[in-house]
Amino acid sequence: MTLYERFLWLLQCKCCTQLCGVDSGEMRVKEEEEHKYKKVEGATEDPEKEADDEDEDEDEDDEVADLTLFTPANYGKKPRTSVSAEAYGEFNKKQAFTAPVYPKTDEQKTCIRNAINNSFLFQSLDEKDLKTVIDAFKEMLVVDGDVVITQGEDGDFLYLVETGEFIVTKKSKETGVEDQVASYEGGQAFGELALLYNCPRAATVKCTKQGRLWKLDRESFNNIVKDAAQKKREMYQGFLEKVELLKEMDAYERSKLADALKTAAFKDGEVIVKQGDEGDKFYIIEEGEAEAFKEGGAGKVMDYKKGDYFGELALIKNQPRAATVKAKGEVKCVTLDRKSFKRLLGPVEHILQRNADRYNTVMQQVK
Repeated sequence: MTLYERFLWLLQCKCCTQLCGVDSGEMRVKEEEEHKYKKVEGATEDPEKEADDEDEDEDEDDEVADLTLFTPANYGKKPRTSVSAEAYGEFNKKQAFTAPVYPKTDEQKTCIRNAINNSFLFQSLDEKDLKTVIDAFKEMLVVDGDVVITQGEDGDFLYLVETGEFIVTKKSKETGVEDQVASYEGGQAFGELALLYNCPRAATVKCTKQGRLWKLDRESFNNIVKDAAQKKREMYQGFLEKVELLKEMDAYERSKLADALKTAAFKDGEVIVKQGDEGDKFYIIEEGEAEAFKEGGAGKVMDYKKGDYFGELALIKNQPRAATVKAKGEVKCVTLDRKSFKRLLGPVEHILQRNADRYNTVMQQVK
């Protein structure tokens, strides 16, 4: 499975679980059959436990935010349905793509930014790609009575509401009765599943008060958002390949870790890790530079730039940090803690044991 395919699978699992009621376990079984990856002793098989215990409440809050923004909470679950996404190959060549640019006021750009910032669909974007997405939203003026999307029809647009009011209705298959299940107003969005799947609309959305929508098509989403996510994961995997402690990992294990990395931003002069403090995370510089200092007159002992890493021994055990690392200018890091690593792949020691010499060298450092 390529990185791009893995990204689609992860996005499909999360979106289906949150929005459609589709059992992501079926997708997990399919992936395991395709890869036949070996189980690592001590690693959990429960995907819901891959996140750190300390972050579970925060993750649940994020999921609620996604649901509140993009799908009415009182939608009924759809019957299970197959999902698909564009595939490119010998008979379906991926064409060169230039993102469209539609004029907007600064206020309109802010409205769109605020809406998509709350969606996991766009969380992999950096500032440059985020601006490209915002520019690609196209204006759509609607009046009272206009039907924006119709239940059962295929769709390929995500809609953001700038002004106006809209009702969401759903027809019962059993009775044929159409009931209102939700409503939308400025700052909300709907139709996001069309960006991921070729599947029928789950409900009908109708304008009840004249307003303005902004819509994003699937092709633009595929080329901007998914490509950006693929490039970022490839970059993260490249970072992980440089970590001496993880040299014995295979490509699949690195891709799994790349998906688990979390970002952290630091301002100029801010302390990232402090000498003497116990640590359970290791860090990789994604953007910017950092400096390491030792107390006791040693002064600066190391400079870090993009792709450099520190604190990797924290993946094995809690031990005092050997130096203080400070941001030199604004810095963006990706981090991974020991608990998350262990839940994904088992104890680091088991990976190190694939190479006896490296295992002995590293274990001497943590005694």
